[in-house]
Amino acid sequence: MKRTYTIFTALALVLGLSAIALASGHAEGHEHHIPWWNYIWRLINLAIVVGVIWKLAGKKIAGFFGGRRKQIGKDLDDLQVRQADAEKKLKDVEQSITNLEQEKQSILAEARAQGEGLKKAILDKAEADAGRIREQAKRSAEFEAKAATDLLRAELAELVVEAARKIVQEQLSEKDHEKLVDEYLTKVVLN
Repeated sequence: MKRTYTIFTALALVLGLSAIALASGHAEGHEHHIPWWNYIWRLINLAIVVGVIWKLAGKKIAGFFGGRRKQIGKDLDDLQVRQADAEKKLKDVEQSITNLEQEKQSILAEARAQGEGLKKAILDKAEADAGRIREQAKRSAEFEAKAATDLLRAELAELVVEAARKIVQEQLSEKDHEKLVDEYLTKVVLN
């Protein structure tokens, strides 16, 4: 049905255009005489040529245009599928972009928390190290003070002994000295 309509439309278009071309060929002021028999023979000739072409290559032409129609339909379907895929990818990209901002904020917050934790750990370690150093310095100072005190006592004891010896030598006679040594030896031996 559609094919017949197309053929009649094409035939009417050819006839109409050829009549216009034929009519415009005469100059003004002359009688318009249309050679109808010439026109009819040309149309019959055109119909025969179109009929022969249609008979010999009609199926191929129809197949070509029908195949082309199927290919265009297939391309449109494929295009719709690709468009749906592209829209899905676009939504995924838009979603990832919105998630990217959230991830950025999350990463920044996590980095700040880690930085604060690291800062606190460093400060705690520094305070602990400072406390150990103070304690060690305190012990070292006490040890140094005790050592200095012991050294002073030893020196003082030597000075006292030396001073006592000098005093004893000056005041003690030889006889008193021997008596003192004998008493001391007696005490040591008897005890």
